[in-house]
Amino acid sequence: MFESRSHIAGNCHSERDKETNVMVHVYGPHIFHTDNERVWQFINSFGEMKPYTNRVKAITNGRVFTLPINLLTINQFFGKTFRPAEAQQFLTSLGDKTIENPVTFEDQALRFVGRELYEAFFKTYTVKQWGMQPSELPASILKRLPVRFNYDDNYFSHKYQGMPANGYTEIVEKMLDVPGITVHLNTAFDPALKSDYSHVFYSGPIDAWFGHQEGRLPYRTLDFEVLRDQGDYQGTAVVNYCDNSQRYTRITEHKHFSPWEQHEGTLCYFEYSRQCEEKDTPYYPIRMANDKIQLEKYINIAEQETNVTFVGRLGTYRYLDMDVTIDEALKTAEKFLECANSKTQMPAFVINPLG
Repeated sequence: MFESRSHIAGNCHSERDKETNVMVHVYGPHIFHTDNERVWQFINSFGEMKPYTNRVKAITNGRVFTLPINLLTINQFFGKTFRPAEAQQFLTSLGDKTIENPVTFEDQALRFVGRELYEAFFKTYTVKQWGMQPSELPASILKRLPVRFNYDDNYFSHKYQGMPANGYTEIVEKMLDVPGITVHLNTAFDPALKSDYSHVFYSGPIDAWFGHQEGRLPYRTLDFEVLRDQGDYQGTAVVNYCDNSQRYTRITEHKHFSPWEQHEGTLCYFEYSRQCEEKDTPYYPIRMANDKIQLEKYINIAEQETNVTFVGRLGTYRYLDMDVTIDEALKTAEKFLECANSKTQMPAFVINPLG
């Protein structure tokens, strides 16, 4: 295994802060959530997953609300005491019914939650997060943000939700504790070395494998401003800043990601999003229409390769949650064994990046 950084576990690398002893998600928080029983059992086989519920707060126009938008959010925002059916009817009345087939993120929001909630919670936050107007983004992005007509403020709705008791790095260490695996830290894999191995599974950026010959695929990256303090800084793990009162998109307080621990000190990340430059860490593939055309070119080239399979968020240029990444890795391993047994060629992609 080749790792360009000085540590294993990639962007989910976690370590103890020397000053506060808080377990820190070094590259931003990773909250595990899934409905996939197989994936849940898999990750638990390498480390204890403790129950964790992500309860996100949002600050907009000088007030604090709960996310995702639920019955409490609606009642607080509009100064009402709606019951579920009343809130649903009220939101329906606010939606823009002239938008029959939402194409953009903005269309989707205006049709289903109306202008006031859209501008308070989504519009400015989206500009800060993605660096473009909601009218430029596809409607599919908003489909990941639910509206609930009850008081459930669990950010996720999956059956299994948790955090590793001792951090993600320990889990990856146990995954790698297998005879025959050699880990090379501080070493980026050179595609020119491909012939030294019977097969390569490449989880780096697909455009980097080909020397960016079709141009660089665009990503958003994150910058973190770290604050150490005493006591409890914000009272919860995640607070989103949905308006322009602050440049950062959110503050994450990492000791709240391990609520079973007690710490006198605390550590917070102030999170800023911007366009990814050449030497930055890529986080979120943007996947606009032009990017898809560029990606298709790389996929066509990749499918001509032999003895290499492109995997993961960077290798397939897709926004993947952790559970989906694990599920696809398991399927990739099964496909590899199947090809080895049948003496057939392993494909460049087990999962279609354009699917």
